Amino acid sequence: MNTPKVHESEYKLCEVIWENEPIKSGDLARLCYQVLGWKTTTTYTVIKRLSQRGVVKNEKSIVTSLVSRDEVQAAEIDSLVERRFAGSLPAFIAAFAKHQQLTDSEVDELHAMIDRCRNGESDG
Repeated sequence: MNTPKVHESEYKLCEVIWENEPIKSGDLARLCYQVLGWKTTTTYTVIKRLSQRGVVKNEKSIVTSLVSRDEVQAAEIDSLVERRFAGSLPAFIAAFAKHQQLTDSEVDELHAMIDRCRNGESDG
């Protein structure tokens, strides 16, 4: 299954859903007003758009996610690497590392991830 595109404002709503699901749509609207400053109509509009694309389900006024945070983040990274780095993960990592101050611990963690990939282990 291809993960549907989740735009920035939609992602903000998804974060609220992931942290609180399952959640009644009315409670979600109130929470979005408190956390995001959204009007109720804005929340319901975004829920409807995400429902139409299969990101969330709003059944009997209970909202739950159909796509996980990890899936949305992975799809976004895949899209970025494809669009900006011609699909080259090493080019992406090189550009990232060039402009970030990686700690020794982060470098060790990256090495461990690479080792797990070499050994055919999943990173999860």
